[in-house]
Amino acid sequence: MASPSTHQPERVAIICWVARIGAVTAEALAHRQGCSVAAARARLLAAERAQLLIRTRPLVGRPALYTVTRAGLRVSGLHGLEPCRVTAATAAHAIACADAAAKLERCYPEHRLTGERELRSQERAFGGALASASLGEGADGAVLLHRPDIVLWPERPHHGLPVAVEVELTVKAPQRLLEICRAWARCRCVAGVLYLAAPDAHRALARAISRVHAQERIALLELAVLDQTARAPAAPREASQAQRRFQQGGQQPSNGEQDVLLLDKPGRPAGAIDP
Repeated sequence: MASPSTHQPERVAIICWVARIGAVTAEALAHRQGCSVAAARARLLAAERAQLLIRTRPLVGRPALYTVTRAGLRVSGLHGLEPCRVTAATAAHAIACADAAAKLERCYPEHRLTGERELRSQERAFGGALASASLGEGADGAVLLHRPDIVLWPERPHHGLPVAVEVELTVKAPQRLLEICRAWARCRCVAGVLYLAAPDAHRALARAISRVHAQERIALLELAVLDQTARAPAAPREASQAQRRFQQGGQQPSNGEQDVLLLDKPGRPAGAIDP
């Protein structure tokens, strides 16, 4: 099997991105690279012909999903990961996560983005939570972790804690939502949590966040907001009320909190810029 050095750097970068996210679409890659969908699709198909990616279309009328093969994982140099398996039941969420990942990278270029599968591998190697919330202990005494779909890591570790990102398309059971939101409110290994939700899920999440009084730790936005904010890289804005409370108390939030969690307008992230 060819080594990473035998592939063009652009192809290796694409393979690494797919491996980190789990599954991506041509539309997401186009947004990430700032190229046409046709050009992005051609690059993904070329990687498929090289047996580094597999293409599937579980949902009729929805974009095809590309996942990495074992050969692709070797080329990526990422250890501890397994190829992602996409089904009809998980495809819609995978498409939404790929889209969100591409747009978040453009919104927050000073952060490094990883997906749930890479986080799972990192935490397995670390032996504990790095960016996951604890849901208590299982029957065997092991800690039950709830992992986010995406993690935004500051490029420099001393610049703050990571930000967890959840992509929510469907409405979970009320008690399950409360448990997850309460766990995130108590989690101190992340700067906070950004929920990107479909309209129906948005209403249920808003109720759960309010009930556990987690507004200071969880920011809730509709998925459509990313379509507006990701047209150009993020730029600083005036401090929000939450930001001013930090300043008045003599505390400074981490970069993750300032860029992602604190809102300067209803329904818009602090780092967003006007179209």
